[in-house]
Amino acid sequence: MPIEIMMPALSPTMEEGTLAKWLVKEGDSVQSGDLIAEIETDKATMEFEAVDEGVIGKLMVAEGTENVAVNTVIAVLLEDGESADDMGAAAAPVAAVTAPAEIAVAAQAVTAAPTPAPVAPVAADAGRVFASPLARRIAADKGLDLAGISGSGPRGRIVKADVIGETAVAAMPVPAASAVAKAAPAMASGPDADKVMRMYEGRDFEEVKLDGMRKIIAARLTEAKQSIPHFYLRRDIKLDALLAFRSQLNKQLEARGVRLSVNDFIIKACALALQAVPDANAVWAGDRVLRMAASDVAVAVAIEGGLFTPVLEDADTKSLSSLSTQMKDMAARARERKLAPHEYQGGSFAISNLGMMGIDNFDAVINPPQAAILAVGAGKKRAVVDDDGQLSVATVMSVTLSVDHRVIDGALGAELLQAIVDNLENPMAMLA
Repeated sequence: MPIEIMMPALSPTMEEGTLAKWLVKEGDSVQSGDLIAEIETDKATMEFEAVDEGVIGKLMVAEGTENVAVNTVIAVLLEDGESADDMGAAAAPVAAVTAPAEIAVAAQAVTAAPTPAPVAPVAADAGRVFASPLARRIAADKGLDLAGISGSGPRGRIVKADVIGETAVAAMPVPAASAVAKAAPAMASGPDADKVMRMYEGRDFEEVKLDGMRKIIAARLTEAKQSIPHFYLRRDIKLDALLAFRSQLNKQLEARGVRLSVNDFIIKACALALQAVPDANAVWAGDRVLRMAASDVAVAVAIEGGLFTPVLEDADTKSLSSLSTQMKDMAARARERKLAPHEYQGGSFAISNLGMMGIDNFDAVINPPQAAILAVGAGKKRAVVDDDGQLSVATVMSVTLSVDHRVIDGALGAELLQAIVDNLENPMAMLA
């Protein structure tokens, strides 16, 4: 029986994608694990591999087609002994949904349909778990038990995306359309688009289409502000000792081609603070709190049309030069949308630094399920009163810690922020 190849969910937030490029053509033979297409998700362009072997009987969606919903049939694969005559209705072309009105109609139709139960891995009589060869190799390298991982491929097949992370990323089932609608208030709240456009009749404007990334940002941040009880803690930090220490280190590291930034020190300071205040190194998990062992720190990186938050895992154990090198690499790949999902998901704490843009201070929105985010402003010369009561000039940076009150209470948040301040005002101690 011909096998339908579906548009995959390549990240937990993906609802639709763009079929950027076919890497095969009709009549080509493919093996399980072969790359067959490049797909643009809400965050990145990723390669999609075959999970069965056979011959490509029909490409259902043309290259460059946008807004292809997850689980839409994009190709038909013929198994051994089958021909095009066996495809029947499966070979009916699929029209891509591109117009806003068509998107709304499609969403209503999907929401009204009964929600299927999550697909479990398909096992043969002998208890065999179906997985692609590449997924099996990655799982073996990581010591993962495939039997405990839910597959996101067709018919529950376990694919690369399911095992690529430290934990089984795809063990989180793809949400049903009704659940996505409920979890995306940004797209449903506020005035209707037609009403807004009528308000501006007679005025010149350009209608800017929302891409997948902007839709996800709108949905997640609206959800965050509506559902997370934010509170804010503010501190000023004297940077003179850090700037002098940084200058000294950069001279010593110059021969190695390493140049530390203030942001590298901030990452290290936050990572060590989470270890010093372990109760604050936690995430909200719906009906419980998960206290994390390592300090996995996310750092906001602005890209065209949105942002990424690459996660620096085990940041507390890494040297400043290692953090600097890794951050530069991840930021560069983020701007090219080349990060894998496991590189920007997770973390218990985030940093958003707008100081380099001249911003004095601001309040950042928590990215769930993380419990806190540090908003960093610019370091500027100010008149301060020193410990001897004398007026002097110092370089001062303002920071604001946004905290989820469900996870971190006021006193605990203040303790965490004090630890961050102590690390940055006494930078040499971070190397001890």
